[in-house]
Amino acid sequence: MIISSLLDTDLYKFTMMQVVLHQFPGAHAEYRFKCRNPGVALAPFANEIRDEIRALCRLRFQEDELAYLRSMRFIKSDFVDFLGLFQLNERNITVTALDSGDIDIAIEGPWLHTILFEIPVLAIVNEVYFRNTRPTPDFAAGRARLDRKIDALQGDGLQALKIADYGTRRRFSRSWHEEVLRVLASRLGTGADGQFAGTSNVLYAMKHGLTPLGTMAHEYLQACQALGPRLRDSQVFGFETWAKEYRGDLGIALSDVYGMSAFLRDFDMYFCKLFDGARHDSGDPFSWGERMLAHYAQNRCDPRTKTLIFSDGLTVPRTIALYRQFHGRCQLAFGVGTNLTNDLGDPPEHVPLQIVIKMVRCNGQPVAKLSDTPGKGMCDDEKYLAYLRQVFDIPPAA
Repeated sequence: MIISSLLDTDLYKFTMMQVVLHQFPGAHAEYRFKCRNPGVALAPFANEIRDEIRALCRLRFQEDELAYLRSMRFIKSDFVDFLGLFQLNERNITVTALDSGDIDIAIEGPWLHTILFEIPVLAIVNEVYFRNTRPTPDFAAGRARLDRKIDALQGDGLQALKIADYGTRRRFSRSWHEEVLRVLASRLGTGADGQFAGTSNVLYAMKHGLTPLGTMAHEYLQACQALGPRLRDSQVFGFETWAKEYRGDLGIALSDVYGMSAFLRDFDMYFCKLFDGARHDSGDPFSWGERMLAHYAQNRCDPRTKTLIFSDGLTVPRTIALYRQFHGRCQLAFGVGTNLTNDLGDPPEHVPLQIVIKMVRCNGQPVAKLSDTPGKGMCDDEKYLAYLRQVFDIPPAA
């Protein structure tokens, strides 16, 4: 099977799931799958994907995995006890082959019991697709590319540049993912003096002694559109609820659910001082970073004490350019995904899949994000999108 452990997912699924258990245990969620690559036919592999999901739904957390989660300072004991009883349910997910050649994946059920589907299902779709379309991958080319990236990261003046792996959902395969992590840890080094900060993947963090990284994802703030007191206050409600759960820990705020301007309007002096920093995931990262630093200064926060995390489609050259612009002006972190875990050649021989699973409804109400990058949003209710833009004073083009 492709997924052999329920820990083979991103840390932020667990940190969000703990909030769901404690704050929103009755919430109901709906997710949908989307492939952004034109002309990619996934329908021929639908049965194989279903078989892998069926195997995923047979998995349970093992005692050593629960003990590892329990060792994290921000994971609470009752949540780990709940995970000891947890199992994904095949009835909550359907995979449909469409006449167009696409597939439709729909996930629906209690948020608490469906939140862990996203990352492993995306990893399954990737690996099934690539093992059928690239049965003899050019790993030599992939290793050479990885070596060149590491050489670039070790260039002059970059000793303090640290990167992290965010590549689980779009990896070429789990074995390649693990090899990439071993090479990065070996050549870049880990710990205070190393350049490899860690991984979002909890299983490989446990297996290889790496630091697991992650806080919140878009689905959390999207769900707050349905769970908060009123729509205009949903972003504030989400941040306040997060702070209530973690009491100052995991203090990185996601900035692009309603676009940067709406984020800055809500991220006032209270949140600037309460949260450790913010994460960029759409729009121009250089402009975003400058706006964040100016915003901190305007709100009487020393930007040098705050962390900016960049995680939107990063490549090594882009990472180095961002580091050079912002180094010394703030704390920095870089989460690199597909460019690390699925870079085994140039198009057309090798093209990574741009696939996502996004929450589209919570408690029966449409939810959405208004990304700073056109095309990254996902909502099937145009009236709701228009209303959301009106409430958050966002132009239609945003």
